[in-house]
Amino acid sequence: MIVDRTFEDAVKSARVPQPLQVGAVSRSMYDVSGIPGAERLPRALVVLLENVVRNARSDEEAVQAASRIVEAGTLGAQGEEIEFMPARVLFQDFTGVPVFVDFAAMRDAMVERGGDPRKVNPRIPCTLVVDHSVIADCAGCSDAAQKNELLEARRNSERFAFLKWASKSFDNVTIVPPGGGICHQLNIERFCSVVTSDAMAAEGDDVACFDTLVGTDSHTTTANGLGVLGWGVGGIEAEAAALGQPISMLVPPVVELRLEGSLPNGVSGMDLALTVCKLLREAGVVGTLVEVTGPGVANLTATQRAAVANMTPEYGATTTLFPVDDVVCNYLLLTGRDAGNVTFARSYLDRQGLWGTKESRVYSRTISLDLSSVRTCLGWPSPPSRAAPRQPILR
Repeated sequence: MIVDRTFEDAVKSARVPQPLQVGAVSRSMYDVSGIPGAERLPRALVVLLENVVRNARSDEEAVQAASRIVEAGTLGAQGEEIEFMPARVLFQDFTGVPVFVDFAAMRDAMVERGGDPRKVNPRIPCTLVVDHSVIADCAGCSDAAQKNELLEARRNSERFAFLKWASKSFDNVTIVPPGGGICHQLNIERFCSVVTSDAMAAEGDDVACFDTLVGTDSHTTTANGLGVLGWGVGGIEAEAAALGQPISMLVPPVVELRLEGSLPNGVSGMDLALTVCKLLREAGVVGTLVEVTGPGVANLTATQRAAVANMTPEYGATTTLFPVDDVVCNYLLLTGRDAGNVTFARSYLDRQGLWGTKESRVYSRTISLDLSSVRTCLGWPSPPSRAAPRQPILR
């Protein structure tokens, strides 16, 4: 892309933080809505645009990365390489515990070199949920939960002691013990905020940014149901991100999933998720970002959206991103988020041009689904020897 002076000046202007005060909440923000072409980008690419503008080491790097996103996005094509710095990292216990062991080893190495081990910390918030290793030994009795938690504590006393130490010793670390729920449930119920603060901003600066994440589980995409951009990565990528290293990626093509109508009575969010999975497998969306649009979105609850987004790895896409609207904000309030922060998030999104569903964006292609056509479904695992992917039965 040949960058003209107008585009370059707009990017440099966007790198100057602007104040945003909504009620009692006051933060600064990097407003990318004035960058030429931003208004036509898919929502996911606007999030990436703000990310590269805010995190670039220089104006020149910001202009280069922004031009790559805008060029690819307005053409509906894959673009060149950019660097993405998520706002936080989500770990499940199988892949998360080795990461914190590495952090502890880094502190030992710091001591050996005569440094201060307290300086070794994740640079962005890290949440680890103990869920994947949990075993249900007892069932069918009123105190099954308490018995299972006691057995877990005895069986994993050394591991749990280490995690408790990590939560108290490292900055930016939250550990959720067993019994609290699974990581994706807790992510949307407690940790997703839609708009958050940049943990890597200069000390004393409160800079608002989009809530983005990577997680050590492929179904991290569940957060996409609340309009939060995130996906699953390997443990090494997650650990590097936690330490402040951006993730290199090509600007991905974005596919539009346009929804019309409403679900029939008796049809669940999981029925819709299986139907979308079959539809997008047949369409071939591997490696793309899927973005959900259309009037049908407003007829889905936040949990139905999350059910669809959760299935993203099953058809090989990177995300299935829903818009942020009143449904999402009401869900945030229902699950105990601060009302002032929710109102601020709405104003921030409106300022960036991302509130609700905007119809004039550019996508690589559009796939349509009438929600009224969805029927109850049954999905099942296929034997490893079967070449064809598993498909739901539509009833």
